[in-house]
Amino acid sequence: MSCGDQRHAASQETVFQKELNAEFKDATTSPLTESDLKSFKGLDFFPFDSTYVVDAVLTRTPDSDWFDMPTTRVRIDQYRIFGILDFKIEGQAYALEVYQSERLMQTEAYANHLFLPFLDKTNGIETYGGGRYMDLDIPSTDTISLDFNKAYNPYCAYNSEYSCPLVPLQNYLTREIKAGVKKFTKE
Repeated sequence: MSCGDQRHAASQETVFQKELNAEFKDATTSPLTESDLKSFKGLDFFPFDSTYVVDAVLTRTPDSDWFDMPTTRVRIDQYRIFGILDFKIEGQAYALEVYQSERLMQTEAYANHLFLPFLDKTNGIETYGGGRYMDLDIPSTDTISLDFNKAYNPYCAYNSEYSCPLVPLQNYLTREIKAGVKKFTKE
């Protein structure tokens, strides 16, 4: 039995949830508008569910070309497909492309960073309509742990002044991912 075959839900706030809420409550790091920040109590999360913590096989694509990834505004960023992630959730197989930003990899703090944007059947209903993101580190092996409980909304879900990469359609999961941050509703 793999990690994704046995369900375990928890109702306590996780470290990820605490850290993200702290970032959003801090006016110096929050993407919220000034008026939203005044009434902000915390983000709404799905309860932690171990069903959505899975190991993925990473097939690297070292010769992939850089391409323009469209964003919600005029800005265009250069990305490349770093690899394909193959994994299972509740016995069903899925594959997602994981990306590397040309701009970010030039900075020491993000040299090892991978970007995983995805869409699923909760978008526009329980989660932000434009999809959600996950941040990953380049693994030393061909296995990478995916924790969808750490899926978060792009900043443009909170403030239209931000420019956020649009999720490529090939990263659409044909199931609900009831993990991570839910849709933002103003208080």
